[in-house]
Order: sequence, then C-alpha cells, then structure tokens
Amino acid sequence: MSPTLKNILAVVAGIFIGGAVNMGLVVLGSQVIPLPGGLDGSDPEALKAAMPMMTAKHFIFPFLAHALGTLVGAFVAAKFSANRHLGFALFIGFFFLLGGITAATMIPAPTWFIILDLLMAYIPMAFLGAKIAGR
Repeated sequence: MSPTLKNILAVVAGIFIGGAVNMGLVVLGSQVIPLPGGLDGSDPEALKAAMPMMTAKHFIFPFLAHALGTLVGAFVAAKFSANRHLGFALFIGFFFLLGGITAATMIPAPTWFIILDLLMAYIPMAFLGAKIAGR
C-alpha cells in the first residue's frame, strides 16, 4: 500500500473511530447522569432550557467524550499512518477542536467549561495519543 493511501486511511479511521468514542460517551453520559428534569439532551432547545439547572457533574461526560474521542482518534491516526505520525495525530486534534468550537457557539455552556474543553480536550489529547502510539 502506498504511504499516501495509508496516511489517508489512518486519518479517516481516526476521525470515525474517535467520533464513535465521542458519541458513545455522550450517550452513556446521558444515562449515567441524566439531565435535570428528565429533559432530552438530543433536542437543542431542551438542552438550552436545561443549561441553567446543570451543575458541574453534568459536564463530566461531555468533557470525557471530547477528550477520549480525540485521544483515541489521534492514537489510531498516529499508529497506522506511514509517516509524520505526530502531524496526523495533531490533525485529528485540530479537526475535533473545530467541532468543539462549533459546538461552543451553538450550545450555551458555562464559560469555565468552554475554556477547559477547548484548551484541554483536543490538542493535548492528540499529542498524548501520538505518544501512547509510540510515534
């Protein structure tokens, strides 16, 4: 397999697997720590309505989803790319960071969570994923 094709497949796999981890943790989180008042987290309007009633515990799983999704995606990209392993892992981190920025503009969340999430869940986790991959 050509190195270019291998790199493309590694990045695509990193995005899909990281996204699956993210979504799995979001779904699990809504079961472990339900939204106040039993609101539906998949409905953006219900999420906006629930935001004032949320406490720090309601943000644990969203942060874990973002951080671990990025970590796993970056690990996959670094582990299976043909070269520039750290670069492809960081690409995954920036890709998910763009998603995080988009979500932060669409979903009203406390400022402390947005800052923590954008600074700690993406680029540091992508770097860590590459290091765990041994690349």
